[in-house]
Amino acid sequence: MHVLPELGFAQFSLVYNTLSLAIAAMFASFAFFVMARSQVTAKYRPALVMSALVVGIAGYHYFRIFESWSDAYVLAESGMYVATGEPFNDAYRYVDWLLTVPLLVAELVAVLALPKSTRGSIMTRLIIATVLMIGTGYPGEIATDITTRAIWGAVSTVPFVYILYVLFVELSRAAANESGEVKTLLNNTRLLLFATWGFYPIAYLFPQLGIDGAWATVGLQVGYSIADIAAKCGYGVMIYAIARAKMEAAGESVDAAPAMRHA
Repeated sequence: MHVLPELGFAQFSLVYNTLSLAIAAMFASFAFFVMARSQVTAKYRPALVMSALVVGIAGYHYFRIFESWSDAYVLAESGMYVATGEPFNDAYRYVDWLLTVPLLVAELVAVLALPKSTRGSIMTRLIIATVLMIGTGYPGEIATDITTRAIWGAVSTVPFVYILYVLFVELSRAAANESGEVKTLLNNTRLLLFATWGFYPIAYLFPQLGIDGAWATVGLQVGYSIADIAAKCGYGVMIYAIARAKMEAAGESVDAAPAMRHA
């Protein structure tokens, strides 16, 4: 079990407040995505449903992480926060990622409304790769020795690289006929995903880099939380923007009334 370091008031509060921010951001985004479904036509609504599911699931898990963090520390007479003996259950993050990361890649494919055969193939392979990436990363995360951690980290990198290939190469080919605005939004969305996901392997390498102690724990929790807000809330807003751009390019409107039939 990971030994929790002693934290100063500012260090504990920084994590506490960042986790609180993540909860608020996830549930606020959930409300937005649910309401935004009425602003897109039927073929784009599955992507908005996935966006709502992602932040809803994440909001629940962040609430559990927040509770676990609060239970794991107590303010001592010295003015420092010390471990209570209750374990801090950071495994909630991996459970969350196992559910939400496949949905993240699926919603990007869904919002493009590709032909069924193309969409099904890309989505299936991406979902399998994301599950493998998260599933093989967890044994390394909980490993107690550097070698085991490095081995599992290398294994989980293989599906990660494959995901990037599908997103940046295969998906570009499939979306070759999209409008310029949609292509720009698609590229920015993929870059956002890559940038936010990039923090996770860096954090994974902390032990190999000799980074530990109070600020390592604080940096990990704050970094993960901010990356998740961007990768889930911000990413979902980009998905909504892609749907609206595709509607505009096709001249579609949710307010358009169906043509009246005359006898």
